[in-house]
Amino acid sequence: MIDDNNRKLYASGGFVRYYTALSALQPAEETILTLLRERLPGMKMLDLGVGGGRTTAHFAPLVAEYTGLDYSPEMIEACRQRFSGFDRSLSWFVGDARDLSRFEDDSFDFILFSFNGIDYMPPADRERVFAEVARVGKSSGIFCFSSHNLTAIEREFDWKNKIGLNPFSAYVNLIMWAILRLRNRSLTPAKLATSDRAMIRDEPHNFRLLTYYGRPREQSRQLEPFFRDIKIFSWKTGREIESESDLEACTDLWLYYFCTIP
Repeated sequence: MIDDNNRKLYASGGFVRYYTALSALQPAEETILTLLRERLPGMKMLDLGVGGGRTTAHFAPLVAEYTGLDYSPEMIEACRQRFSGFDRSLSWFVGDARDLSRFEDDSFDFILFSFNGIDYMPPADRERVFAEVARVGKSSGIFCFSSHNLTAIEREFDWKNKIGLNPFSAYVNLIMWAILRLRNRSLTPAKLATSDRAMIRDEPHNFRLLTYYGRPREQSRQLEPFFRDIKIFSWKTGREIESESDLEACTDLWLYYFCTIP
């Protein structure tokens, strides 16, 4: 049900136009590009959940080979049109990150799954993605992806955090809080406080997408069987978040995870 609903939305014309219009890297992605810049010319890259090609223009010119994959045929067609005049060959595939059987073992040096694409599938399928990435990724290669932060959105469920000195802003914030609570009636602040993960209808795309939110410790636990040297970066600042206390205090609604393939 989660898959069917989210897949239909990503195939709709409005979603395709929205994602095709995006072009800027997020701060964390700029950090990742900087960290890998010297290695990128020798890397074969797989861009999972490529959407409308937002990351393509930044990474494709720098890597040895570039492959973009998305489960929406409409998104892939938009990418083909958007980059039809690109000055080098790019590979595009319709496919699912949970099944990368079209690719052989040890195929890619750098695998990116940006814009929280992994959060729009059933939670039980996340480890299937990690297992496939670890299989098609080369030893000592890099896997980077973003995922929503439950610790941050937990604060959004408390109306007291919506009150401020500006009465208009407070009014708007309370309206959005009311919609959030109505669209997620089964999720109370008390329930969220004792949860490591939750499926939430959040504000982006007018509360239509059912989105996975997890605590950083839960995300690290999921990753540890498949990857090593897991680092976490702030979406907003691009800086690495190293301490548990800083992660608890972080208000970023999503975080970037930077992992090494064993």
